[in-house]
Amino acid sequence: MPRPNHTTTRSPDVPVHLRRDGLDPAPELARLRAERPVTKVRLPRGAEVWLVTRYDDVREVLGDAARFSSADGVRAGLGRPTPRQGAFGVLIGYDPPDHTRLRRLLAPEFTVRRMERLRPRVEAIVAGHLDAMAAAGPPADLVTSFALPVPSLVICELLGVPYADRAEFQQRSARRLSVTLDAEAQVAAGLESQAYLRELVARQRSDPGDDLIGMLVREHGAGLADEELVGLADLLLLAGHETTANMLALGTLLLLRDPEQRELVRRGQDVDRAVEELLRYLSVVHAVLPRTAREDVVLAGERIRAGDVLLCSLPAANRDPAVGGDPERFDVSRRPASGHVAFGHGVHHCLGAPLARLELRVAFPALLRRFPGLRLAAPVEELAFKSLAVIYGVESLPVTW
Repeated sequence: MPRPNHTTTRSPDVPVHLRRDGLDPAPELARLRAERPVTKVRLPRGAEVWLVTRYDDVREVLGDAARFSSADGVRAGLGRPTPRQGAFGVLIGYDPPDHTRLRRLLAPEFTVRRMERLRPRVEAIVAGHLDAMAAAGPPADLVTSFALPVPSLVICELLGVPYADRAEFQQRSARRLSVTLDAEAQVAAGLESQAYLRELVARQRSDPGDDLIGMLVREHGAGLADEELVGLADLLLLAGHETTANMLALGTLLLLRDPEQRELVRRGQDVDRAVEELLRYLSVVHAVLPRTAREDVVLAGERIRAGDVLLCSLPAANRDPAVGGDPERFDVSRRPASGHVAFGHGVHHCLGAPLARLELRVAFPALLRRFPGLRLAAPVEELAFKSLAVIYGVESLPVTW
């Protein structure tokens, strides 16, 4: 079986919403957006869904929880959340008012101001891994040396994982997210991870710390079940770790291929805007959890029946000409005409977006300043991109300096 790369991710065997052409959405998505912005497609497990590719339509679907429900992901073959999944199910796969209760409790912990308290630790974690890369010398795999461990340790910091447990915590997370493990091994790693998180929650119940779980226990202990706290921690581990790791690797690859843009980021010129452009341009999350129409609606001229499932393509929406300013061009100094949807939109807009932004704003300039001569150590054509994955990325990124 060939290694997945920028060619095989365009294979007809890959669902159209997962297809990429290297760092770009596959041309099929642009054609659909122009000609059939809402069209029926079939997923690998046989479910037929409406694929939504236009920016305005994606925002309409994601922004209207009354007409488009998040609670029936099972219709798209993704499995319905259950109460045992705790916050994972409530936040991602449930609708208001169930979703609203927990979101209201959690939102104050994810403000930009609260996340900024983590900046010194994020800077220290980033610097430590850059020191280790420099000490080991080139070449290095940026994925294993930097992109994966940095967000993993940030999550440890956020959740209050004791220092003595962090090496094992990282190893367990790596096994769970490894593309080389079969489904049974990944499930086993997931169960191990959740068992550890239950122990962590139990310790925080008896002696709350200054981390996220400790604060939630102190301020809302009676209103949060243990399984909800475990579910939240699990969600942060999976969503926060995997998305940021892939953004760090793919973003570095993109910058290494564009020296002018790389230099702007290295100098730290308006790094906030640069990170937003990287998020928009790469859109590593192919699609958010499917929505189910609660009533008959018309979208982009297509009649959607109650019970039909809709899948919103974030890469296609973020490259829509409607966002303005030649969206097919990567420009870190771009002033967006409107907000991108890389973190979704509406009530399910990514809760951890402020944390992800903080990590990216710290990591990219620090990496490029530490290694001004950073360059690829392998031809782009030999890089293995992830196909058939919920979050797009590169399996490894050989670099030298």
